Amino acid sequence: MRTELVTIQTPTIPIDGAFHQPDGAVTAGAVLLFHGNTMNFYSGMARFLPPVLTKLGFACLAFNRRGHDVVTTRNSRAPEGGAFQTTAEAIEDNRIAAQWLAQKGFAHPVVIGHSNGGMLATRHVVDHPQTPALVMLSAGRGGPSTMKDSGRDGLGAGEKLPQILAQAEAAVAAGRPRELLMMPGWWYVISAESFIDRQHTVPDTIALAPNIKCPVLCVRGDQEPRDRYPAEEFAAAVGGPSTVEIVANCDHFYNQQEEVVATLVAGWLAKTLGLQAKP
Repeated sequence: MRTELVTIQTPTIPIDGAFHQPDGAVTAGAVLLFHGNTMNFYSGMARFLPPVLTKLGFACLAFNRRGHDVVTTRNSRAPEGGAFQTTAEAIEDNRIAAQWLAQKGFAHPVVIGHSNGGMLATRHVVDHPQTPALVMLSAGRGGPSTMKDSGRDGLGAGEKLPQILAQAEAAVAAGRPRELLMMPGWWYVISAESFIDRQHTVPDTIALAPNIKCPVLCVRGDQEPRDRYPAEEFAAAVGGPSTVEIVANCDHFYNQQEEVVATLVAGWLAKTLGLQAKP
């Protein structure tokens, strides 16, 4: 495949990504890859899927949302990253990336989202009903219980949810929305404004599912909790055809199972969309 590093403008800071194309012609359309929470375009599925998908004839856009990584900087000392993310900004980034692809001639890309990227993908596909297929890789349940559910798994605020929420609300009320707060669990640090945002705005995947009419593949590793990553429940709720795959010996990030997951995704897309892999 051929890879081009790209920068896409937003109303605030730009987002960076990689545009992967087959060595030959693009014959299958395009794929949008939505990374997981605080991840980026050069790790996880956004890294290991494009080599397989381009063999099917897809062009692939893997890109950073403005809420990528945890805390980062660009060309100054101004902090950016996942600690400051909001759901509205993430939805906007996905829409802007889709518009960038449309300007390249790919108006209706396949959407693949991992974890938080999968939750965001449900909102995107509902808003873009001509999406030909959706792949949900270990997508969370989302909705108003997101932070509480994370705490039960030792993530996010954990047992300190009430205390950290009170800190966040006090900081915002005092005019300090970007003040950073420590959390005991992954991803460990978050701004007051972002913490409150996640209490109320994360897409509810199960509630949105009936509005999704395109074919859907739902994947989960067998080491992931079924309630938190409800592949079967989501597949049963969608408004179109769905397939569920549970990958053996597999964690949330598909460590050591990247090839298995890539083959599974590519095979499902080839069958669903009538594609044939290139040698």
